[in-house]
Amino acid sequence: MAKRFNIRMAGVGGQGVVTASHILSTAVINAGGESTIVPFYGSEKRMAPVESYVRVSDEPIYEIGEITFPHIIIIFHPQVITHGKSYTMPFYFGLKEDGVALINHDGPMKLQKDHARELEERRAKLFYLPATKISLEVSGMDLATNMALMGAIGCITGLTNLDALGQAVRDRFLGKGFVVSGGTAALDSVVERKFKKKQELIEKNMAVIAAGWKYAADNGWDEISKAAKRVETAAARV
Repeated sequence: MAKRFNIRMAGVGGQGVVTASHILSTAVINAGGESTIVPFYGSEKRMAPVESYVRVSDEPIYEIGEITFPHIIIIFHPQVITHGKSYTMPFYFGLKEDGVALINHDGPMKLQKDHARELEERRAKLFYLPATKISLEVSGMDLATNMALMGAIGCITGLTNLDALGQAVRDRFLGKGFVVSGGTAALDSVVERKFKKKQELIEKNMAVIAAGWKYAADNGWDEISKAAKRVETAAARV
C-alpha cells in the first residue's frame, strides 16, 4: 500500500519556507522516495505571505500544482493564523479528515471558536512545535526555524531519515541541486555572514533538524508513520 502525503506549507517571507520545502523534497528523494514541489509567493519581502506545496510518496507521483486538500499543513509563523497571512484561508482550508497541522508555536494557541470546532469535526491532529525556540537554543539564531519543522515532518511522515535530510542540507548550502531565487540567495548571504565557515552553517542546520526530529519522536508524533507501516505490513501478509 502506497504511503503518500500532500503537504501545504504556509509562512512569511524571510523564514525560508521555499528553502525548507526543497530540502524536504530532496531528502525524500535521497531516501528512495518520490516528491514534487511548487512554491507560491508574491513580492519577495520579509513578512509577506509565502506558501509551498510538496507531495511526498514511496510511489511515483504524476501531478504537480497547488494542493487544495492536504493531508498535512505546516504553519511556519503564528501570524498565518492570527493575522490571516496566508493565500489559503482559513489556514486549515481543505485539510483532510484525520489530517495533521504542524504549527510553530511554544504551546497550544487559542483559536477562533468556529475554527476549533471545524478542526475537531475533522479529527485534525494539532502538533505544536516550538521551532523558533529550538532554533535559538541549538544554533543561536532564529533563521533555522524552518529546519526544526523539516526535522519534525520527516519524523511524522517516515518517508525520509536524518542522513537523507543532512545530505539535502549539504546539497542546498554547497550550491548543488536546485537553483535558488534571488531573494533566497540574498537571505543565504545574510546567514553566511553570521558564520566564519559554511561548514559550521551546515552543521548547525543539521543539529536543528535532529532536534526537531527528536521533539516529534519524544512526543509520539511518529505514530502516524508507524501506523501506516503497520497497515502496509498487514496488507502484504494478506
